[in-house]
Amino acid sequence: MKMSAKKSMKILLFTFLTFGILVGTHLGEFWPLSIYPMFSKAGNPWTRALVRDIEELPTDSAVWNTRNINTLPGKQVSLAEIGVDQIDYSNFVSKTKNWNSERIQALRTMLGEEYLQEQNFMIYKVQGKLTDDDSVLIDYVPILYFSSDRSYFNPNFDSTYYFQQ
Repeated sequence: MKMSAKKSMKILLFTFLTFGILVGTHLGEFWPLSIYPMFSKAGNPWTRALVRDIEELPTDSAVWNTRNINTLPGKQVSLAEIGVDQIDYSNFVSKTKNWNSERIQALRTMLGEEYLQEQNFMIYKVQGKLTDDDSVLIDYVPILYFSSDRSYFNPNFDSTYYFQQ
């Protein structure tokens, strides 16, 4: 069976048109034809979360300022070592818009109250983006400080948040 050139062109045109419509209506990504959908958002700003162990909350208000990796106080906390899933933790911190006392307690519980008896955690929201000169800018924004018996919310946001356990 031979297919005519005209029929072949119609099939190709239909295929490309369908693909174009699907890609155009799905923000440039059409899943069945995508090999690596994880790269479809390359170059867009991103947000993750980080936990640092710092001895005590400094009385200096600069502790609440946005920082870069070289000026972070304390040492990195391995979430895997304390049994917390990094993806769940990052989603919790990065997607929470309303930090009320219930959300703060939920994060304390997620990190484990037993670890907060031994360590003090500073919780950072890490925001990265590409700059105009094709470099990456990463800001570490302190959100919360957890000690054994208290939680402090960054006073630079909204108003003063202080929650006693």
